[in-house]
Amino acid sequence: MLKLLIFDLDGTLGNTLPLCIASFKKSIEPLAGRVLSDKEIIDTFGPSEEGTVQALIPEHYDKGVEDYIMHYRDLHAMCEAPFEGIVDLLEWAKEQKIHLAMVTGKGKRSTEITLEKYGLQSHFERIETGSPIGPRKAQGIANVLHHLDISPNEALYIGDAPSDVTASREVGVPVIAAAWAETAEPGQLKALDPDQLFTGVTEFRHYLSQQLA
Repeated sequence: MLKLLIFDLDGTLGNTLPLCIASFKKSIEPLAGRVLSDKEIIDTFGPSEEGTVQALIPEHYDKGVEDYIMHYRDLHAMCEAPFEGIVDLLEWAKEQKIHLAMVTGKGKRSTEITLEKYGLQSHFERIETGSPIGPRKAQGIANVLHHLDISPNEALYIGDAPSDVTASREVGVPVIAAAWAETAEPGQLKALDPDQLFTGVTEFRHYLSQQLA
């Protein structure tokens, strides 16, 4: 029986990946004294934003982090709201007495900014954020399960990246590939054999309704 939905944030709840990249460029390029490609930034993903700053400009770490947070907040109008249907989905899940949690690779400060902008601060019972040291989604998912006392087969993880599929598999949680963002790569996700792949939020909600029927 489904008792818990665990959501990723970037590219799953909202189209925030372009915002992240723009914020990195604004904050890191002046300190690095050069232009960064999107790929160079994306290749550092896994750790939180602090890890990206450490990887690209370790000699300017403190200023790089503070500048990133400043630009992330200032540029958030790039994605003012969650994906269409997300808020309704979360409200519907709460009405069905399904627990809601979030496990994201984002740092705590940027996560709080986005949840505040989206008005979702109170929707999640447990939030696990990323680490500058390295990926920790599998540990975050395990922590949520332990905290809420829910078995892996009673949960679903919903994420847009291949690493979301592998992290969920690591802890035995069924995984939904969320391919509704413009930045999603459905082919890569499908190749990892997620339990389901959806290209729209409405389609995913219909699937959940069927599971609960």
